[in-house]
Amino acid sequence: MKQLEVRTRARTEFVDITAAVGRAATELGLEAGAVTVFVPHTTAGVTINENADPDVIRDLETALERIVPWAGGYRHGEGNAAAHVKASLMGACVRVPVRAGRLQLGTWQGIYFCEFDGPRNRQVWVTT
Repeated sequence: MKQLEVRTRARTEFVDITAAVGRAATELGLEAGAVTVFVPHTTAGVTINENADPDVIRDLETALERIVPWAGGYRHGEGNAAAHVKASLMGACVRVPVRAGRLQLGTWQGIYFCEFDGPRNRQVWVTT
């Protein structure tokens, strides 16, 4: 397993970790198969989406805020219930095929760490 460190700078932030995951797959010696990218946090997640047009990520952030507003009258005492809901919507892991030692993503796809309770220092685990 490889552990990646992600430093976020905002409450909500999508960080492109595609290259770091690719390096981790190489360091794990994986030539063929798949990697699992797992986020061990309850207020952060991971997703695969377009990485060519930054407006896609901004639209995703806007839509999530519209669906799950930060101030929503939640009962969770820490005040970050919206972050927990958004993390559950994104999910804690993705699986990416690897062929010839390279991630097999679509032309426009990237892997994003999704921060919903930042800024923080976070971890992402990459395993085969």
